[in-house]
Amino acid sequence: MCTSDYKNLKVWRKSMDLASVIYSFVKMLPGEERFALADQMRRSVVSIPSNIAEGQSRGTPKEFAHFLRIAKGSTSELETQLLLCVKLGFVGQVDAQKGLELCTEVGKMLRSLMLTCLQNDKSQSSTNPQPGFNDYPLTTNN
Repeated sequence: MCTSDYKNLKVWRKSMDLASVIYSFVKMLPGEERFALADQMRRSVVSIPSNIAEGQSRGTPKEFAHFLRIAKGSTSELETQLLLCVKLGFVGQVDAQKGLELCTEVGKMLRSLMLTCLQNDKSQSSTNPQPGFNDYPLTTNN
């Protein structure tokens, strides 16, 4: 995790940039999409840095990796919504390009950080094993 403050994470800062791009992007959508697709895109993009922040604040690599997976899912959801905007002719490919590029970049960063967290979790588990299911008796001898 390397940092005690999510605001120092490059992926969090990049996802905040993505949010800014998307909030500007949805203003280009037709009026009839302002309360449908645009709203969904705003929720998706807000979910990305929010889940990074929440996961980093949880304190364990395993929990952080879980929230990074959620953020990664939101990134894929947002990318799909951007592609749908182009496919439906609401915007041109050029208009969506910056958001698509940031989605790709953030997605790669999330995946890399997720793998690091999982590796850290494994190394912590091997040096400090947690009790397993078989470590607890099913009955007591009272």
